[in-house]
Amino acid sequence: MKLLIAILSCLALAACASKQTPEKIHVSNRAPDPQPASILFIGNSYSFHVPGELRRIAARDGVKLRVRQVTNGGWTLGQHSANDGTLHAIREGGWDYVVIQEQSRIPSQTLKRSHAMFPHVRKLADEARDAGAVPVLYQTWGRRDGDEWLHGKDDFHAMNRRLREGYRQAAQYAGGLAVVPVGDAWEREVDAGRGAELYQDDGSHPSARGDRLAARVFYETLFPKPF
Repeated sequence: MKLLIAILSCLALAACASKQTPEKIHVSNRAPDPQPASILFIGNSYSFHVPGELRRIAARDGVKLRVRQVTNGGWTLGQHSANDGTLHAIREGGWDYVVIQEQSRIPSQTLKRSHAMFPHVRKLADEARDAGAVPVLYQTWGRRDGDEWLHGKDDFHAMNRRLREGYRQAAQYAGGLAVVPVGDAWEREVDAGRGAELYQDDGSHPSARGDRLAARVFYETLFPKPF
């Protein structure tokens, strides 16, 4: 598992240096491992139910996972990077991946993300690397009706594009992180006419179907099937 972590880190760094798009983690196969993979989720309510769904999806495929989360409603990565509980969870070690998820609007705010998001992504990513883990970013999705702070001048697609770019820039800023493109999967569902089923009534938080979709993207990204 340590060799796998080293390989993944090198791949993510090399890929980010050569491209300007979010990167996926590439794993050669799903060879059985006597030790379950360990994943720590850091984020807020968008991540409440994804770890459990991910574990269930993996179990159906015979893949063992140990998941833990430090997810507090409404929290930003700035709060997490200054929180002893979050830092202690990372520093305990034993993680293969540390998933980093920002508050739902900040990555889409072009004038704010550089100071309110990027330094905290870098700090948490460095903490994860120091603990022997691969840090990955959780690219979330645009709200059903776009950012309400723009007073009806926004929509899902515009916000989703800004989020994608925000996470791409954050990945680059933090030294070349892999990005789990959940927001891209949501966009495909929206374009297929199934977007309404992904949201709770507030048009922001994921429904049970949205949680399952997010977990499936994590599983397919972190544990792709061999060719």
